[in-house]
Amino acid sequence: MRRLPGLDLLRAIAIVWVMLFHSYIVGGLGERFAMLEHYGWMGVDLFFVLSGYLIGSQLLMPLSRGEPLSFTDFYLRRAFRVLPVLWVMLALYFAWPAFREAPGIQPLWQFLTFTLNFLIDYQHNKAFSHLWSLCVEEHFYVLFPWLAWWLTRRPSATKFIAVCAGLVVAGMAIRGYVWLYEMAPVRELDDGRFGLRFIEGIYYPTYARLDGLLAGVLLATIKAYRPSIWTRLQTSANGLMLAGLTVVGAAIWLFQDRTGFWPCVIGYPLLSAGLALLVAAATSASGLLGKIRVPGASWIALVSYSLYLSHKAVFHLVESAFGASFEGHGALAFATYAIATILGGALLYYGVERPFLRLRERLGASKAKRPREPSPLGSRLSPAGETE
Repeated sequence: MRRLPGLDLLRAIAIVWVMLFHSYIVGGLGERFAMLEHYGWMGVDLFFVLSGYLIGSQLLMPLSRGEPLSFTDFYLRRAFRVLPVLWVMLALYFAWPAFREAPGIQPLWQFLTFTLNFLIDYQHNKAFSHLWSLCVEEHFYVLFPWLAWWLTRRPSATKFIAVCAGLVVAGMAIRGYVWLYEMAPVRELDDGRFGLRFIEGIYYPTYARLDGLLAGVLLATIKAYRPSIWTRLQTSANGLMLAGLTVVGAAIWLFQDRTGFWPCVIGYPLLSAGLALLVAAATSASGLLGKIRVPGASWIALVSYSLYLSHKAVFHLVESAFGASFEGHGALAFATYAIATILGGALLYYGVERPFLRLRERLGASKAKRPREPSPLGSRLSPAGETE
């Protein structure tokens, strides 16, 4: 799938926003940039919508044409994309304790099995905790191909809408239950349990954070199975962008109290809907988002996964080495952290991520030259292509 400048721009915005959010590790950005820091967690939700759209398109477009799907190809491509860089970072985190942005860390097996977001003791083990969002995406990678196959064996709009609505409502119900029965009873106590239950019971678990992925999948489904509607959406890209900005603005207003009941229950689907409108707008070459060319955005999007994995540790290393000398030199501090973070992400990308992506492509090209055997799952399934 060809790269789209609009989606690259959104991906770059997402990773930069997340990194600004995590600047609390080194003391924050200051009052003038407090809003960027406070709402930077929304960049993760933007990543979820992008993943839902890109992976959904990768699987649903061939399925809509009745082509066979190779689960093995899909999972191998995901493994080459995700695991080598992750394993390098885990080796650094566990072999070099000074590398960690916080002293405590969960057991290695939880990172390797992507169960961190269900089992984390956030009070004591914050190091590499941002891997929770990769856990959510990995669960999506594992389960969605099978769900897509099942839903498209006998395509039905009613069945699709029922599944999506059921998952959204279930997420709202889970978050509401956790808030009412686990968070509310300790809300007035100044012992940290309220915030911990928010992180561990609402913000991290996969079953409570599917809204963004579902919103992206909905876009991919419209593109694959309702091309006439998708074409009309593409011609209204600027209107979609304005609508998306309006809805995201409403979500930002609602999330002023990020741990409040209504933000926890309805805030995430609202935010995901707004971000999905922006993603839809960015896929159109005729809209403003599709036309904007921001220098460096495509490169940041390209290395965003390596930046995501490494940035908190790089922040910590710079703070440990130069933190005291940054007092009263805000611009110098910001520039140093930014340059170090980019260099760290680039080193990880060019040293580990890109070589394995190239190896994957060589293996894929070699396999494509061999005669393909019929899929045991039937002709309704499709081969996985690459999107990110």
